[in-house]
Amino acid sequence: MDADKKHILVVDDDTRLRSLLQRFLRESGFLVSASKDAAEARRFLDNYQFDLLIVDIMMPGESGLDFLHRLRQESTLPVILLTAMGETEDRINGLETGADDYLPKPFEPKELVLRIKNILKRTPKEKKNDGNILSLGLCLYNLQSKELLTRQGQVIHITPVEQSLLNVLGGKSGQVFTREKLAEILGAGQSPRSIDVQITRLRKKIEKDSKNPRYLQTVRGKGYMLLPE
Repeated sequence: MDADKKHILVVDDDTRLRSLLQRFLRESGFLVSASKDAAEARRFLDNYQFDLLIVDIMMPGESGLDFLHRLRQESTLPVILLTAMGETEDRINGLETGADDYLPKPFEPKELVLRIKNILKRTPKEKKNDGNILSLGLCLYNLQSKELLTRQGQVIHITPVEQSLLNVLGGKSGQVFTREKLAEILGAGQSPRSIDVQITRLRKKIEKDSKNPRYLQTVRGKGYMLLPE
């Protein structure tokens, strides 16, 4: 993960808006994840480090205000609330609950980016364990919990051997490991040939095009290396 990129979580049940915000915020230089409801957002928060949340108030089930109320019991993470309601009372309720800012729909994406940057400028810097999170295009891998998730929060099943491969290669991103060395580290009857098979399977899970890998690369004549974003 690029340590300079701020990681934002968008929480909104509107599929189209989530997609638009993800694309625009990424184009604006942010690392972005998205969840469709409060429960999915908590899964992200349990496993990954974020710099700011964008939360829709009007969500089915647990509302954005209820989600924020629970969040504020344990976190000061900056939050911008989104809502289709523009009444003063709703805005006040959101701010009293602990929101850092409030933006009624519809809004200009550029205005949202400006508000995000203003909040991040005044947010005290905290020590983060960003090194535990690997950004792999459409996926995020947590070196500590050994969990692979899509950007939408869905768990991608990986085997213990695949977890070990990601931890070894991801623990030293950019370093080349020979097939023999990986087999030695993983043990449990692994061989250079079985490592090739495991790498092929893992690529199908993390790469957009497993035939032309962007993250889990082969270094001809040497071995394999992982290059997260």
